[in-house]
Amino acid sequence: MATTTPTNESVLTDAVLDLVLHVPESSEATLAQPAERAHAISRTAARNASLISGSLSLPPGILGWLTVIPELVGIWKLQAQMVSDIAAVYGKRKTLGREQMVYCLFKHVSAQLFRDVVVRVGERVVIQQTSLRFLQNLAKTIGVQVSKTVISKGAARFVPILGAVSVGAYAYFDTLQVARTAVDLFERDILIDADTSVS
Repeated sequence: MATTTPTNESVLTDAVLDLVLHVPESSEATLAQPAERAHAISRTAARNASLISGSLSLPPGILGWLTVIPELVGIWKLQAQMVSDIAAVYGKRKTLGREQMVYCLFKHVSAQLFRDVVVRVGERVVIQQTSLRFLQNLAKTIGVQVSKTVISKGAARFVPILGAVSVGAYAYFDTLQVARTAVDLFERDILIDADTSVS
C-alpha cells in the first residue's frame, strides 16, 4: 500500500498556507436574515464537493491514488469560497482574515490547535491575530494530520465505485462541518485582538 511522504505533507502544508493567506472575494450581499442564504450556500458547496471528490476517486488503483491530493486541495478551495460567501451574508466579509479562515476550514481536524487563536467570551468571539511564523507552523501541523487521512482516502481508490461513493459522502459532510463552524462564528460579534500577535 502507498504511504504518505514528506513531499505529500509539504504539498498539503503549502496548500493550507496558500488558502489562508489569499482569502477569496465574495459576490454575496449582506442580508438582514442571513441564515437561510447561508444554509443554501453550504448545501450547494457540499454537493459540489461531493461531486468533485466522487469524480476524482473513480480512476482505479494507482491512478486513483494520484488524485487524492488534487482532490483535497480542490475541496479546500471550494470550502474557502463558501466560508467567504457565508461571511459576506453575515456582513463579516471585510473583517474576514486568515485566522478566521484557517479556523473555519480546519477546526474539525483539531479544535485544540486553535485554543489561542479563537476564544469565545459569552456571545462574542475574540480573534487573536497571529504572526506568519505561527501560521506556517499551524499549516505544517494540519498538513501532517491531514496526511494521515490521505492514506485511508487513497485506499478507497482501489474499490472504484464503492470508493467514489464513500469519499463523495465524506466530502459532503466534511463541507457541512466547515459551514457549521463558519455560521457559528459569523453569527456572533467578532472582536479582533491586534495588540499582541500569537507567535
